[in-house]
Amino acid sequence: MTDVKTLTDANFDNELAHAKLPLLVDFWAPWCGPCRIVGPTIEEIATEHADKVIVGKVNVDENPAMASRFGVMSIPTIILFEDGQPARKVIGARPKADLERELGLA
Repeated sequence: MTDVKTLTDANFDNELAHAKLPLLVDFWAPWCGPCRIVGPTIEEIATEHADKVIVGKVNVDENPAMASRFGVMSIPTIILFEDGQPARKVIGARPKADLERELGLA
């Protein structure tokens, strides 16, 4: 079982402030086909890179303020936060190797 955090409008700032590693956030929705495709990849990244990143997911339907705050216009959008700030962004479903490379995890 992976340790993917459920992030919400209510807990995001606290999780970000207390993250001892970079925070990788997957903005998604249950109805989104590409989100369902990339979901298992995000879980694999959470398991395989647990020493490098903390992984969380934000359901944009339930937390629209989060999507608006970070300019998420389409999903899936994956943002890597370093030192509390967005550092890298990947939009759309990508193969695992591409995600790892684009997010600096490879």
